[in-house]
Parts: sequence; C-alpha cells; structure tokens
Amino acid sequence: MEVTRGGTVESRHRVHAAAVRDGELVGAAGDADLVTFMRSAAKPLQALPLVRAVADLPPDVIAIACASHLARPDQLAPVDALLARAHASAERDLECGPAGHPPKRINHNCSGKHAGMLALCHARGWERTGYRLAGHPVQEAMLEEVACAAEVEAEAIPTAVDGCGVVTFALPLERMAHAFSRLAGREGGARVTTAMRARPELIRGEGSADTDLMRALDGWVAKGGAEGLLCAAGPDGTGVALKSEDGSSRPLKPALAGLLARLGVELEESFRRVPVHNSRGEVVGEILAGKTTARRRPFT
Repeated sequence: MEVTRGGTVESRHRVHAAAVRDGELVGAAGDADLVTFMRSAAKPLQALPLVRAVADLPPDVIAIACASHLARPDQLAPVDALLARAHASAERDLECGPAGHPPKRINHNCSGKHAGMLALCHARGWERTGYRLAGHPVQEAMLEEVACAAEVEAEAIPTAVDGCGVVTFALPLERMAHAFSRLAGREGGARVTTAMRARPELIRGEGSADTDLMRALDGWVAKGGAEGLLCAAGPDGTGVALKSEDGSSRPLKPALAGLLARLGVELEESFRRVPVHNSRGEVVGEILAGKTTARRRPFT
C-alpha cells in the first residue's frame, strides 16, 4: 500500500492476507501463514458461548459484545443492558481498564466484550472475579471456541494478555480466515453474524474498515483487531484475514479491496482509494493499493 501527499509517495505499508473457502486457500498476498494475534478480531467468536447461554439477547446487545466501540451513547446503552443481565456493576465488576474523559471502565472500547463475559458467568454460575485471567472457565471457553473454529488444537495456540486484560490468541492468517469462514455455521453463529450486520455502527463506527465493509457489501461480516488486523467473511463462506506488517490500520481498506477484487468481489471507490485529510478537512493525499504514478524522484 502506498500513501501519497501532493502526488509524492510519502509512506508504504506491507499487508499480508489470506482468503479461505471450503477449507482451501483461494487467495493470498504476502505471507498467508504469518502468525499474529487476533486481538479484538476474535470478539465474534468469543460471543458464541454467550449467545448459547442466554437465548433471548437482542441484536444490539449481541453486536456490542462483538464491538470495539467508541463510547458513544448508542453504544454504551447495550453495554449497560448486558451488565444488567449479569447483575453486575460497570465500575465494580468490569475488569478492563478505565478510558475516556473522565476515565470510566464502561468507556473502554472492549467493555461490551467484558460485560458479555460477566453475563456468561452469571448464566453458567461461574465465579465472576478474575473472569479475564487464563485458567478461568470463561477464558477456557474462549480458547476452546477459537480452537474449534480454526480447527487447531487448543494447546498449540500461543496466548498472551490483550490490551483490555483478557487472553488473546495467535494463529496463522490462513487459520484466522478459516475460522471466520466457519463463523456463521457455528452454533449461535447465525445470531452473532445477523446482529453484527444489523447494527454495523455499533461494531466500531463510520470510517472503520469493519463497519464500512458491512455497510458496503450485503451478507458480509467483519471485525478489526489492534495492530492492523482485519477479519471478515462473505455470504458464500469465504473468510479473509489481513494484517498490516507495521501495525497500522490505515492500509486495510485498499488492501481488502485488492484482495476481494481477486476473488471477484468489487468494493466501492472509497475502499480502493482512501483520502488523506489535513486538520482543515481538505484532501491532501490518498492511500491506495499497488504501484502509483506518483513522483519518486522529483529532482534530477
């Protein structure tokens, strides 16, 4: 991916990607076997034990359990609803760190996932204290869910501590794409994917690759993760995973457009050429896939 400003290439990003359908690798760029952490892209999989345990969750509540929200009022309301289901308090029971102004735990972008984990504890009769830690039944359920979806042994998955304090899982991009290709078919998966597509604005917000993809393509579901990761799945069962090598999320839209074009899926121009704005809101450059005609040697 190249970032131009005033017609000159200013930066370049390298993006690795994999696309899987029916268990087969059908598209790739860079290293499809690159191992990296799923981070928040795992949230739709992590929501599956919750929707199985609680049968009557409305779509907005399911969606916020899958979200990396921006603490807008419309996003915090379903977090509160999940906490009510768990008979839990945001500041007392959420084990993510505080965020926002003033800092509050509910404002953390992962508070929906954490509230969902508390609701799972309540539904299953598990002790809620320490739900975020490895070895707790919640985290054991999350590891098993990711392993089953990716069709790998749980013991083979490297783990670490995510930014919000829960366990995060490392997989090759090809296995992440495979897991997302199977998401809708997992028990509870149809409820999760339907909720995400129904309320894409809750998943992140306008301008993000995941929210905008779900708005742009019927039947697609997507979730971004920290450090430049994006996973998605289409209605034909194609799963994709992309990782920006330098951890930036800004090349993900044009990279996704390029990958999907190889699979016969065309995204709109706003994905293929992402504008770069200055503080006045003026367009001063763009981010796009492949080589450009921009100047590289303006002087002789």
